[in-house]
Amino acid sequence: MRLFDTASDEVRPTSPGPVARLYVCGITPYDATHLGHAATYVTFDLLQRMWLDAGHDVHYAQNVTDVDDPLLERAERDGQDWRVLAAEQIQLFRDDMTALRVLPPDDYVGVVESLPAIAADIVRLLDAGAAYRLPVPDGEHGTATATDVYLDLGKAPRFGAVSGWTREQMLALFAERGGDPDRVGKRDELDPLLWRGERAGEPAWDHDGLGRGRPGWHVECTSIALQHLGMSFDVQGGGSDLVFPHHEMSAVQAQVLTGDWPFARCYSHQAMVGLDGEKMSKSRGNLVLVSRLRADGVDPMAVRLMLLAHHYRTDWFYSDGDLAAAQARLLRWRDAVDRPTGPAADGTLAGVRDLLTDDLDAPHALASVDRWVHDQLTRGGDDPEGPRLVRLLVDALLGVAL
Repeated sequence: MRLFDTASDEVRPTSPGPVARLYVCGITPYDATHLGHAATYVTFDLLQRMWLDAGHDVHYAQNVTDVDDPLLERAERDGQDWRVLAAEQIQLFRDDMTALRVLPPDDYVGVVESLPAIAADIVRLLDAGAAYRLPVPDGEHGTATATDVYLDLGKAPRFGAVSGWTREQMLALFAERGGDPDRVGKRDELDPLLWRGERAGEPAWDHDGLGRGRPGWHVECTSIALQHLGMSFDVQGGGSDLVFPHHEMSAVQAQVLTGDWPFARCYSHQAMVGLDGEKMSKSRGNLVLVSRLRADGVDPMAVRLMLLAHHYRTDWFYSDGDLAAAQARLLRWRDAVDRPTGPAADGTLAGVRDLLTDDLDAPHALASVDRWVHDQLTRGGDDPEGPRLVRLLVDALLGVAL
């Protein structure tokens, strides 16, 4: 299985052992699953399916950021308890993933349940002199002794190795992507927050050595991945907007914690899905929601086929025409495999395997199935195994139930 690795800027073998270890960053549950989310999880579902097809076991871990600023802001806006909102949105996300036939993670882990392990890792960083405290700014205290904790990037020699970005590129996006470069007292503008000391009106937990507060965003994935997969797991996945700062910071925090490198052996990123010329995002509100498509009666298999029609490393913009084309393709495929005999499909199976093994080339894999379907619908065949084999390969490798 060969994937494009962001850190080395090349397509290269994943080369897992008997157990392939995969970590994909999960959602912050304050709004339903949009097509950008769905594209990411379908992409790494393909990866998992190809590893399984190659004979590996797969250990797949995924976090859910069930306490964070966007969730708290949405809950306050809607007058809802943040815990209730998170639970509702997590269930909706899982329902969407089930409908899209995304194989579930072995470990689906929330921040709240992982707080003791995350906090213990932060204390270890403090004890090692790789992190430092700053007092919570005046007027924001939940308690008079609350402090924030930051990683000292001066103690992280591998910083920059994941993204390959220049400092100027990092600073241009750090604030937009959750950073606080202007925080007074930081040793470096890019130092990431590890522990947010208690603020008035915000949820907080007590931990010896930290006081009351809650974890920062990046350290949750560092800790959860180390706890469930260990260092140097095979692939870390997520959207391309996570390359920096999230994956960069997660990796260097792990390096400082363990003294080892790499955090992940391959960093793989799903391109952005847009609408009307802009990236699809919750902050912009330009969302095409999987749950809404399902509620409108759209077959989830058509949604999955629409996502697979675009290579995972290519940005694209949703249109109703994309969905209509996927729906028509789904009908043709079902018609073709429902016939008792058809053309031989051994070559189609081999071709789909080869294409998906080469950096998950799903669009050409779909085209390979299309050619068999075209032959079946125009000329037919006398092989009773042909339709059965195509149904099975589309199910097992592409995740589409016909």
